Amino acid sequence: MWPPTGDLGERLEGEMGTLSGFAAVLMWSLLALLTARSGAVPPFQMNALTFGIGTLVGLVIFVARGASPKVFRQLPAVWALGIGGLFGYHALYFAALRNAPPAEASLIAYLWPLLIVLGSAFLPGERLRWFHAAGAVLGLVGAGLIVTRGGSVAFSPQYALGYGLAALCALFWSAYSLLSRRFGTVPTDVVTGFCAATAALSLVCHLLFETTVWPQGPGQWTCVVLLGLFPVGLAFYVWDYGVKHGDIQVIGAASYAAPLLSTLVLILAGEAVLTGAIVAAALFVTAGAALSALPLFARLVRQPGRRSVRP
Repeated sequence: MWPPTGDLGERLEGEMGTLSGFAAVLMWSLLALLTARSGAVPPFQMNALTFGIGTLVGLVIFVARGASPKVFRQLPAVWALGIGGLFGYHALYFAALRNAPPAEASLIAYLWPLLIVLGSAFLPGERLRWFHAAGAVLGLVGAGLIVTRGGSVAFSPQYALGYGLAALCALFWSAYSLLSRRFGTVPTDVVTGFCAATAALSLVCHLLFETTVWPQGPGQWTCVVLLGLFPVGLAFYVWDYGVKHGDIQVIGAASYAAPLLSTLVLILAGEAVLTGAIVAAALFVTAGAALSALPLFARLVRQPGRRSVRP
């Protein structure tokens, strides 16, 4: 019978959820390259364009599945969480970069995977183990090497506002990811509404604070469309499914692979150079992800090739 039910169905749903979280991380690794090649479009204008495309992605999936519009009848708390997570994270990140040096602001903002792993201890049915926390810390060290390019960081009191905004940025995304699990019965189709609201709010911010700059030529427009389809589109849908149904501790720790993979993509595209710091970061991130995934490896060793569950 398909889909599977009972313990087997729950296990498969969990594994698919974890893979969905990984898929989001892989798509986010394209963000830096596509953004770099999309021209000089201001941040909020880019948000409005790409989240608008991301909304279309959700609508296509929604229609293809034959889903009912009733799925959008959700509690105000669901809408506040989704819109606050998507729009709040991006707005705070842009504000942090304007009020603090990029390296320090980005490093603070990249605390969110660690906060997800640590915060998972407060979720029903979850238990934080030492290897989850240790794996996340190793990933943070690796992300730090990428963000700082192997150099040092110097936190200055004059940038306290920017640092605070970056910390709020990390808090917003980790809270969105963790609290989404508490709304596990809310269909992922609702993310379509989150994207639409984020696009609309970004457009308002663009009109208030930015000067319009359009992409130039088919190459830049192609990058904008690809951003909307994947890193700022489909990625948020699979992330929603992942944090609701997958191993959120493993997903959180593995998220530190995003800046590393992003840098490797830039290197392959000729936009960056391989350095010793990147190699070291790769070792830290890989070790952290492997450490956090110890339970998965243990299950594979105990039950090789197993396809059924105990009666």
